[in-house]
Amino acid sequence: LRLMPKKFQGENTKAAAARARKESQKAEERQKKAEAEENEKWRDDDKQMARKQMRKAEKEAKVHEKMERKAELRALHDQEMQSATPKQEVPEKVTRAEIEARREAAAAASSAGGSAKTRVVEQPELEENVNRLAIDGEQARTVEEALQVLGGEAGSDRHPERRMRAAYAAYEERELARLKRELPGMRLSQLKQLVHKSWDKSPENPMNQRHATYNSK
Repeated sequence: LRLMPKKFQGENTKAAAARARKESQKAEERQKKAEAEENEKWRDDDKQMARKQMRKAEKEAKVHEKMERKAELRALHDQEMQSATPKQEVPEKVTRAEIEARREAAAAASSAGGSAKTRVVEQPELEENVNRLAIDGEQARTVEEALQVLGGEAGSDRHPERRMRAAYAAYEERELARLKRELPGMRLSQLKQLVHKSWDKSPENPMNQRHATYNSK
C-alpha cells in the first residue's frame, strides 16, 4: 500500500507573525494608556500643590502686612509720646550753689511747723513782661539800665517804688535764667522764692544800697 504523506502539524509562520504584531500593538496601547493616566495624576497633584503654595503665600503676605502695620502704629505712638514729653536739661555736675538752693527750698517747704502746704512768700508786684522793663518810653534789661531809666538818685527820690520794681524785675530775670539752668527740677514758685531771698541780701537792692550809703556817712 502506498502511504499518504503526513499532514504538516506545525503553525503557519505568517499567522504567527501577524498574531505577534497584534499582541505587541495591544501591549503598546496599554503602556501608552497607563502613562497617560500617570501623567494626568501628576498633573492633578501639581495643580493642588500650586493652589496650596498660593494659599500659603497669601497667608504669609497678610501676616507680614499685619506686622508692618503694628510696627508703624508703635513708631507713631512712640513719636507722639516723645513730642508730648517735655525735655529737661540735665546738669553736668552738682554745684555748691545748687546744693545750697535745694537746701533752702527744702527748708522753705518744711517751715511753719512741718505743714504740708508750701509757704508762699509774698513778692512785690512785678511787670508781666520780665524780658525788658519799659518806663516812660525807655527800656531797661539790667539793674544798671533800670536805674538809669529811672534817673539814678534823682529818680529814686521822685519814684522810689518804681526804682524798687525796676531793679527787682531786672534782678529776677537774670537770676531765674541762671537757676533754671542749675536747678531744672524745681518749680517756678520755688525758684522765685530763692530769688526773693537772695534779693533781700543783694547789693543790687536799692534798700541795701541806701543802708550802705547811710552807714558810710
